[in-house]
Order: sequence, then structure tokens, then C-alpha cells
Amino acid sequence: MTVSSEKDNEKHRRRRVEAIRSPTDEAIPHPILDIPVDEEAYTGYRGLDWVVFGVTAVIAVAFLAWGFVSTESLATASGNALTWVMDNTGWLFVLTASGFVVFVLWLALGRYGNIPLGRDDEEPEFRSVSWVAMMFSAGMGIGLMFFGVAEPLTHFATPPPGVVPQGGAEAGAEAVESAMATTLFHWTLHPWAIYAVVGLAIAYGVYRKGRLQLISAAFEPLIGSRANGPWGKVIDMLAIFATLFGSAASLGLGALQIRSGLQIVGGIGETGNTILIVIITALTVAFVLSAVSGVARGIQWLSNINMVLALLLALFIFVVGPTVFILNLLPTSMGSYLADLAMMSARTGAEGPDVDTWLQSWTIFYWAWWISWTPFVGMFIARISRGRTIRQFVTGVLLVPSLVSLVWFCILGGAAIDTQQGGVDLAGEGSNEEQLFTLLAQYPIATVASIVVMVLVAIFFVSGADAASIVMGSLSERGTIKPTRGVVIFWGVTTGAVAAVMLLVGGADALTGLQTITIIAALPFVLVMVGLAVALVKDLRNDPLVVRKKYAAEAVDSAVIHGVIEHGDDFIISVEKDPDAR
Repeated sequence: MTVSSEKDNEKHRRRRVEAIRSPTDEAIPHPILDIPVDEEAYTGYRGLDWVVFGVTAVIAVAFLAWGFVSTESLATASGNALTWVMDNTGWLFVLTASGFVVFVLWLALGRYGNIPLGRDDEEPEFRSVSWVAMMFSAGMGIGLMFFGVAEPLTHFATPPPGVVPQGGAEAGAEAVESAMATTLFHWTLHPWAIYAVVGLAIAYGVYRKGRLQLISAAFEPLIGSRANGPWGKVIDMLAIFATLFGSAASLGLGALQIRSGLQIVGGIGETGNTILIVIITALTVAFVLSAVSGVARGIQWLSNINMVLALLLALFIFVVGPTVFILNLLPTSMGSYLADLAMMSARTGAEGPDVDTWLQSWTIFYWAWWISWTPFVGMFIARISRGRTIRQFVTGVLLVPSLVSLVWFCILGGAAIDTQQGGVDLAGEGSNEEQLFTLLAQYPIATVASIVVMVLVAIFFVSGADAASIVMGSLSERGTIKPTRGVVIFWGVTTGAVAAVMLLVGGADALTGLQTITIIAALPFVLVMVGLAVALVKDLRNDPLVVRKKYAAEAVDSAVIHGVIEHGDDFIISVEKDPDAR
């Protein structure tokens, strides 16, 4: 078989570079060619999209005004909306979350797994260790601190309806296994599969096709030029709203936990909403300053600090806590999770009102929370995943963070369950946000450890929220990777204000307010994510690597048959110009 010369290859490459002059409506010379992407296609600044920014800003300000002026009215409206969402669409959250796990595994294990997120010969931009660290810090952060003790302990003391007999410590080993399996269900494959859908769609579109870094741009294979019109703007606005409320929920969780730490460590006693507002204001200022300082100096610096502190905290609890119990819990938890995965994935409100209420507080809240984080986590993961294949991407995004979550929850949750079984009623002594501090009080240097927790919560949020404000700015400014400071500051301040309103809506039970509005805000973006998955598959079917293999298989198959018929085993295959071609 003969091939073209290096000079001819270079000439073809130049022609292909010229073929991509815009990030949309690409002029592709031939479907099998690996087309180099001009970075200007997705890095250039195109100005503020006044429609996307204007509409989302006005609605966000209106929401804030409603919340501060008439909190009770907003609480009633959001409660009614939540009832409708749970009654009519709870099944949608359950099905789509599990569907995304199957979808990304199918992509990784099937014929699309070798497709690179970039050029055919491109190498990964970041080392694997750095890639995983940045991805994990942005993806979960503050939730691990808030729920690390609270969730396993809650499911142990009060198991999900119908799983094991109620009774906490008396339920024995079965309750421990159920608690850990349920926790891992919420924190391993499902959330990271949700992130992977958006991350893959964005990374493939940007680095393989040269599209803008917009959620709407990934819909081009599905809706064509309408991705650049009104429909595209609606999609980007939904992405901004999902990110806004998801980030605000995280800020609210962080504020609740820091307040509990101040009450316990600082001895300031019971505090009301005023201290929450002060904490939110301080965290908002911190992450806005981090965001406007730039990704390299902000997110990366903070990620390094909080990963080290989190590791030290986990090692501290592992060493001074029930070390052998934790080691035994690791394989037990993994086995219980895998054994119960199908049952947990299929749990819906059809099983009764108790299950419906439980799902609202746990599973559906989590799926909504993860979905609301997908625009910025997905775009962030996409940004750091250039050069990896789809198989590498899915393997890294699903498995590595899931293993880290397994270890984290076995250490913190295992220590809490062991303490509960030992006679200290952690589950009954305080709220979710207080339980980590109550656990640390059982160990040496409790005050120092509690201060580290508060610092970790603050840094974990800042490292995630500054990325969120940058992404909202990027979506507001036509996909630029460096949005202007004014827009970033606006979305940062708005996120803090929305968090305050969400906490006020919950009243005495502030966590309920966060959960309620998060679920409502995430619903429209579920449909966007389903559309993203369909658009991605349509894109991949026409990928140069896929088309090339199809061409090669058909051509070689036909040539071999013809060669055997004409010449037996003595023939060669060559490539030359068709004499009949014009």
C-alpha cells in the first residue's frame, strides 16, 4: 500500500486549517480527516451577550427582591413547586441519573472509546495526578465535609424506609452495610457520570470540532444553526440558573457548618441568621477575589491547599479513631454498594409516601444538586481534559473520584458509626452540620481539628465557587475562557445573595430551604442534559476516526475479495487516484 509524502501531508493540513474559520458551521473537506482546530475559534473574546446576561440577571435580581421582601411568600411558592416536581417528575431524576451511568460506560467500552478529545496525535495537557486532583476538588469539595459524617450516621440511625428494621445500633451489621451502601450510591458512580456527560460534550465539541465553550454549542449536531439563535440562548440561560442555585446551595451548606463550628469551638452559643449572613458575605468576598485573580493563581493554589488539609484530616481520624473497624469497613462497603446498586437505582415514590419523603431529602436532592453543578464542573473538567481519549476520560472521571469517596466516607462515617455503637449518641445530639465537630470532640486536639475543618469548608467552597462564577461569566460572554471582571464579580455577589435567600426560605430548618430550591432549579437542566447526550452520540457517529474505520473496513474488504478472485493469494493493495474521477 502506498502513502502520500510528508510534503503532501503538510499541504493537506494547511488546507484543513483553512477549512475551519468559525466555531460553527465548519467547512470540512472530507469526513475521514483529522481536522486541526484553530484555538482562536474558542478562545477569542466576542463581547457580552446582552440577551443571555440581561435576562438571567433580571430574573436573579427579581428572585432576590422577592426573597428579601416577602420571604414567607417565596417559601410557600417554592414548597408548592417542590410538591409538583416530586409528584410529577421525581421519576425523571431517578431514571436520568442511572441512565447517564449506563450511557458513559457504553461510550467508554464501545467503538467510541478511542476517540480523542482533540487531535488524533495530541497528548494530555495535564499529568494524570494533577488532572484527578483538580477534577475532584472542583466536583465535590464542600459536600464531603458537610455529609462525610452526617450521611452515614443518619442512614445508620434511621435507615431508608423498608431497607432494614429501624433501631440504630440494635440493627447491627445490616444497618452498617445499608448506611454505607446508600451513602456510596449518592457519592460515587452516579454523580460523576452526570458530570461526565457535560464534560464529554463540551470537551469533544471544543477540542475536536472547534466550537465555542458554551453548553448551547454542543447542541449543534442536534439542532444545527438554531444553536446560535434563540434556542441556544435559552439553553445557556438554563445553564446559568442551574449553576447559580447549585453554587448557592453549596455556599449555604458551608455557612451552616462554619456557624456550627463557631458555636462549638468558639463557645458563642446559639446564633440566628445574622451570623449566617456574615459568614456568607465573607466567603463571597473570598471567592470573588479568587475568581478575578485568574484560574491559575486562584483555583490551582486553593486546590493544592485543601487537598493537603483534607488528607491530613482523614489521616488524623484514621489513626486516632477505630483504625481496624475502618479497614474492615472498606471492602464491606464496596460489596454492599455493588450488591444493592440495582435496588437503590430503581427506588421511586411509587413505593409509598415514606419513601417519597426520604427521596426528596436525599436521593433526588443529590441528583438535582449534582445536575445543577454540571455546567461549571463539566466545563471545568472539559477544560483540563484535552488530549485524553473518551475511554481515559470516563475511566478517570468515574473510577478515581469514586474510590476516593469510598475511602473518605469509610474513614469519617466509619468513625462516627463506631462512636455511635460505643454509646455516644452523635445522631441525637445535634444537627447534620454539628456532627463532624461532635465526633472530633471525642478525639485529642479537638479544637485544632475543628479549626482545620472550618478552614477546609471555607477553602473547599471558594475553590469551587470561584470556578462557578467564572463559568457563569463565560456563559454570559459568548463562551470566552477569560470573562471580564465586572461580570464575574456580579455573578459572585449574586451567588452569595441567593444563598442567603435560600437559607431564609428554610426558616428554622435552613437545610430544607436549600434542598427545595435546588431541586426546582435543576429540573429544566435535566432535559438539557438528555439533549446533550443525544447530540454527543450524533456527533460521534460522524467523527473522522469512526468514518475512517468504516471507509477502511469497506475498502479493504472489497479489495481483498477482488484480489483473491483475480489473483488468488498473490496480490498487493495500493492506493492511487481513480482514473474515472473528475
